[in-house]
Amino acid sequence: MKSILIKISIFCILAIYGIEAIACTTFIISGKYTPDGKPVLYKNRDTDEMHNSLVYFSDGKYKYIGLVDGNEDWNNNVWGGYNETGFAIINSAAYNNNLGDTSKFHDQEGIVMKLALQTCKTLEDFENLLRNMLKPLGVDANFGVIDANGGAAFYETGNYKFVKFDANDPAVAPDGILIRTNHSTSADITKGYGFCRYYTADIALKKAVGEKNFSPQYLFDNISRNLYHSLTKTDLLTNIPEKRTEPNYKFFIDYIPRQITASAIMIVGARDEKHIGDAMMWTILGFPLTSVSVPVWISAGDKLPECVAMTDSLRAPLCEAALKFKEECFPITYDRGTNYINLSAIINKENNGYLQLLRPIENGIFEMTYRLIEGLEKGKKSVKDIQDFYKWLDQYLSTTYNEKLNYILFNN
Repeated sequence: MKSILIKISIFCILAIYGIEAIACTTFIISGKYTPDGKPVLYKNRDTDEMHNSLVYFSDGKYKYIGLVDGNEDWNNNVWGGYNETGFAIINSAAYNNNLGDTSKFHDQEGIVMKLALQTCKTLEDFENLLRNMLKPLGVDANFGVIDANGGAAFYETGNYKFVKFDANDPAVAPDGILIRTNHSTSADITKGYGFCRYYTADIALKKAVGEKNFSPQYLFDNISRNLYHSLTKTDLLTNIPEKRTEPNYKFFIDYIPRQITASAIMIVGARDEKHIGDAMMWTILGFPLTSVSVPVWISAGDKLPECVAMTDSLRAPLCEAALKFKEECFPITYDRGTNYINLSAIINKENNGYLQLLRPIENGIFEMTYRLIEGLEKGKKSVKDIQDFYKWLDQYLSTTYNEKLNYILFNN
């Protein structure tokens, strides 16, 4: 790990003006290292498709919940999720697994992940899937996978082969943590991207280890809402702007949240096969600095909260709200204007930036969710309580968004 970080610090500056789209910051935490024994699979999604939703699928061997794009191809690609066996998968683009490969077949990562969620129960199932699919696979990716048997690994995957990195191997992951951005570590990393974000995530997760805090709220705040830049040592949360009405622009390249960040998902897996029903997924739809996190469970059935579910127009209300708020954060749309964030809209000394207005709303969600989780794990609450929670959640967000943000979340 130390040698990798040294190389990352060297090549970080090369990534500043690297590719702007189809990126991601991802990590795995092995359940052997978390206080509750549950593994964590995390993806901060950077993409050119801003409209993201959640969909409950029953079109395979296993039922699953997946993150999808808001376009006509939504049913064919899944960009992260988990299934009823406790198997979960995410990815980040790698860009350096297929060097010298002239194959024209590409962009199949979403198809591979959908197939994995439909058919896989274990890491071994996923490995067999990769081995048996026709080649070239059409992928250049780091696939993160967990299962209910304690399995947790990244698969650095190209068109013809993959290399496994086991989060349960102390020689590979001393703290049970593996991070991947936009390069595979088994390939030529000088041809990859995402080094600054990798290093920032490493700093944040080392802090989590030191504080022994792997709660969903802590991880979202310190990854998807992390405003520290590991190369320039800039922290945008220090010396914040005075007023919301006075724009304060900051160069905003290679922070973990980016102008092209469309969502974040965190699957909290099952500690073992006896507790598969406890597995769940948290999701932030839209720009993480202008949205809130929402939990979902497969065990609750096919009716998801309306705020995150795809509508007939291929949109999710919570994502649409976040994208609307995001416009004030990136108001300069010409030239290179999207490289600059209006920090005043996010956070300011008047305490009325989007991050500040949304935080107490999200705190309410976490409080109610933690109570529900405790009840479910003690056998005092059931599937019906999850469904009732979904109803409460939609009403709570509808009311608070109207009162605190003057925004109508649901049009019907």
